[in-house]
Amino acid sequence: MKLHELTPAAGSTKARTRRGRGLGSGLGKTAGRGQKGQNSRSGGGVRSGFEGGQMPLYRRLPKRGFKNIFANTYAEVNVSQLNRFEDGATVDPVALIEAGILKNVRDGIRILGNGELTAKNLTVIANGFTKSAEEKITAAGGKVEVI
Repeated sequence: MKLHELTPAAGSTKARTRRGRGLGSGLGKTAGRGQKGQNSRSGGGVRSGFEGGQMPLYRRLPKRGFKNIFANTYAEVNVSQLNRFEDGATVDPVALIEAGILKNVRDGIRILGNGELTAKNLTVIANGFTKSAEEKITAAGGKVEVI
């Protein structure tokens, strides 16, 4: 058997329905849309969330608080996660992604002080550090650089 000889199992595939292609197709003339009305027309239908004139859910629910759309969201990395790196390594955003610690840098990286640091002489480059994280990195003989 060759690649070009492969075919799906009999009865497993079905021809796609071609609407509006003659009376014999079963979906000719109005193409299953009915006679008249909003949904029979091109571009017809209502927007998403429309409930027929009833007060929509997003307006019925109470709104609380304030969401700052200009706020920065930082990817957070604990000091204990930096133990994956070898002694004397430079830890920057690219290195964190390659090590699998982060998937997305977002608006920057902030190093948090949770856990213990056993790796020595790390040079950590990030957008921000907590005081405890900075102390732990420098105590292990490392350097802290703010981008």
